[in-house]
Amino acid sequence: MTDIITLADPRVAAVRPDECGEPLVDLRVGGQLLLDGRQADDDGSYAHLRAGALDRLVRAQRLLPAGIRLLVVEGYRPPDLQRRYFEQYAATLRNDHPDAGPERIRELASAYISPPEVAPHVSGGAVDLTLCDHTGRELPLGTEVNATPEESGGACRTHAPGISAEARANRALLGRVLMTTGFVNYPTEWWHWSYGDRYWALLRRVPAARYGPADPPRPPA
Repeated sequence: MTDIITLADPRVAAVRPDECGEPLVDLRVGGQLLLDGRQADDDGSYAHLRAGALDRLVRAQRLLPAGIRLLVVEGYRPPDLQRRYFEQYAATLRNDHPDAGPERIRELASAYISPPEVAPHVSGGAVDLTLCDHTGRELPLGTEVNATPEESGGACRTHAPGISAEARANRALLGRVLMTTGFVNYPTEWWHWSYGDRYWALLRRVPAARYGPADPPRPPA
């Protein structure tokens, strides 16, 4: 199996952003996609994506079979929240691996939570999502969205062995429509896809990321 490039890899940080200026847009306006509330925050950041990423998600949804829809769990994540998630998970790993040095902890943590300085969610180009039926019931994809490597026994990896045939087929369907519309997957998390960020640029071998860190959305007047 091809080695996984983690978000702690220096090649990710080396990609320069060439900010295109696309705004963050609110998925709650227009109702083009279903939005789950499990990651909802007080200012609604989770419900925002860059305009170009949203357009591609809408196109991906049109490629799904009748009766199946995308269910968005989280889009944009403010830098402070990303930092808090990373530090909390790193602290858990330090307890579990007391002999590991700082670089090893950073590498282990980045398999689940991105280092804040290169985080795809902070760019507004990343989305955590799954599939559901026409009633909003989630389809089987092998683990819960945001399952850690520890609690899922590694089944959170996109190509993990040991998941059911139905879950594997659903992951393949999700991947097919998203890759067709330009997204790339972070292969330690089947639910995490991004467009325009540093990780996307590295995998697509383009010279620069379209999106740098985005400012948090302004609250409605």
